[in-house]
Amino acid sequence: MQNPKILKPAPGSRIVTDANEVILFGQPPEVLKGLLREGVKSFDTLVLTDIREKDGSLLNNLEFPFYFFLFFAKGFQEKRKINLVGNRETISHALRLLRFTLFGPTREELEKWQTESSLSDEWLAISEFLALKDENKEVIPVENFFNIIPFEKNIAVAGSFKITRTGIDLFQVSNQSGSVEVDLNNDQLIRPPYTVATDHNSSGLAKFGLEVLGSASGFSTDEPCTGLAMCHNGDYILIDSIPFLGNHLHARGIAQNQIRAVFLTHLHDDHCSMFPLMNMPHRIEVITTREIFCMAMEKLSCGLGWEKSIIEEHFTFFEIKPGERINYYGLNIEFHATVHSIPTIGATFSAIHRGQFRDVCIVGDNQNMKAVHEMNRAGIVRDCTVENLDRLYKQKFHILIADGGAGEIHGDPFDALESKSERVVFVHVDKLPDALNTRFTLASSGKRYTLFEGDDTIYISQINQYLNQWLGQALPTRWLRSLLTEYEIYRYNTEDVIIMQDAEKPAHIFLILTGYCEVVRNNGGGLESIAMLQAGDVIGDMSTAGALRANAVSVVARTPVTVCVFDKANFYNFIEFSNLRETLELRWRMRPYIKSLPQYSQLSSSVVDKISRIAQWRFLAVGEKINMLDSQLYVLAEGEGLHDGSVCQAGDEFGWSAFRNNKTGQFSATANCGFITFEAESYRQLLQSTPQLNYQIRKQIFLESPQWANWVLPAVDVY
Repeated sequence: MQNPKILKPAPGSRIVTDANEVILFGQPPEVLKGLLREGVKSFDTLVLTDIREKDGSLLNNLEFPFYFFLFFAKGFQEKRKINLVGNRETISHALRLLRFTLFGPTREELEKWQTESSLSDEWLAISEFLALKDENKEVIPVENFFNIIPFEKNIAVAGSFKITRTGIDLFQVSNQSGSVEVDLNNDQLIRPPYTVATDHNSSGLAKFGLEVLGSASGFSTDEPCTGLAMCHNGDYILIDSIPFLGNHLHARGIAQNQIRAVFLTHLHDDHCSMFPLMNMPHRIEVITTREIFCMAMEKLSCGLGWEKSIIEEHFTFFEIKPGERINYYGLNIEFHATVHSIPTIGATFSAIHRGQFRDVCIVGDNQNMKAVHEMNRAGIVRDCTVENLDRLYKQKFHILIADGGAGEIHGDPFDALESKSERVVFVHVDKLPDALNTRFTLASSGKRYTLFEGDDTIYISQINQYLNQWLGQALPTRWLRSLLTEYEIYRYNTEDVIIMQDAEKPAHIFLILTGYCEVVRNNGGGLESIAMLQAGDVIGDMSTAGALRANAVSVVARTPVTVCVFDKANFYNFIEFSNLRETLELRWRMRPYIKSLPQYSQLSSSVVDKISRIAQWRFLAVGEKINMLDSQLYVLAEGEGLHDGSVCQAGDEFGWSAFRNNKTGQFSATANCGFITFEAESYRQLLQSTPQLNYQIRKQIFLESPQWANWVLPAVDVY
């Protein structure tokens, strides 16, 4: 027997192997692509992590490793089971999640969600027809594909390996020849297991257009999974939420603040990686059917290990139905059902600009049409579904984006041969057949498809929106006109310097309209990162950079960036004569204190700014005392003191609490103290409207005081 050895297929995961067996510890997004790049051809055991989320990614993503084991490693053909190791609760979550992604909802769930009966029958029939079956033609329940091996007294035996959990995500793995230690705690940055190509210059915003974030399947080693970003009048609607969404948005120069909604087509991992949207500065609208939304919330609940009701707090649901047409803020959308292994939808998006009509049909994941017709003849797929899909593949669109992935549950590029569309673009396929590669094209990350070009006027509404958000109130109309008569639009490449350290103070105020900028300082020993700014943030003497003196820092574009430039004197006159100077100066003084506190350290600049708008400062001299009220939240920002005999330090909270018992009573300052205070109701409203704050506060409580985290998901039923 060979001594075990360790490989690292992707950050957040490890492979332990000997001559006969392979164990995969941790399953971060797209880990399968890392396994394929490492030449791993099979594995026998999956070990679930203790920590469920790190660096904005969930870490127990089993779907594609499971597919790989079943089909590529011939686990299903050879009737082998895969070992699943972890806590009992975590294993139950993983199996329930897989049930939704592999088989979809049950009839009872569809009835609960009041699904229209004929659509319900179709979805259930398709799922059963495509599901894996045993020799008796019976659908195999998801748990029957696994050997369930929970840790017992921190020990699990899988094959010839003994796995001993010696700490959180720390394991000793041994066989008869030796042992190795697996420590996942050093992997703090979870990044894609492939190179993400980044844009260097800004193409500007479109009035109507698509940007490709990725176009491949979960099995492609070099290209991100399939996802699009649709720009409509300067705002973005995501078409699905792909793994490592933040990395791919950053690569395209699209800031979180620019995302307004996601159109969610279905639940598979390469399309539905929703956690990044749970951690956004504002609530994202999820445009989808009730069935897909409920399953997505279940999936996220099982992935994170939190109750579904808490997950739903972070989103706004926008319900649609197949066959329905809506007008979404001037964008016309018509929805349709497709034929896939679980409930799946697509849509046609259209807009009119200056009398010109443009449309784009996104078919969505769909079985090849030959198979769809066979399923229709067998009574599985309804006549209306197959007729509509036939129409989509033949109708004239300005752009048709279709599933060309072939295989058992994906489309065939030849299905579009009769399409009258001006452009046919395929996703889910690495290479088109030679007969088609001069007729159709492939999407790939970084490509853009513009239906209506943008111009500088598209930024006016953005400027108004961002300035109102930045002020925390409506901008006076006359001052808005004054500012807009002199504004200019500047564009910067990635890594361009916008403000140079030690140069003269800039004569302008910059409002970021797209992308990300970093505030940095050269301290003589290297660059010190001060803040990361994004669309909606202001750069100038009185902003984040200004708090450190504008000529004491540099501001560098970290993505392609578009900014609106205002004359500084005019901008300051607006602040002065609108009686905003005192309010804004308090906010700018508060921001560094807020950002330095542990509960707020991971928040984006725009969320810190939101917090500063409702914050007040209270000073307490040494020896003074204060009674903490349950109508206020008090956060100790500096100094020390005693509360009920306990020593307190920066970051401690008193008074009202959102998720714990209130902490009233008397506080005595043993040194000069500064408190950041909030009205309880204002803070509660901010939590409801700001998912990133809601999540990060709950996460900190879960890590530091788990006894208060009553939203942790217990063991669940698979069905």
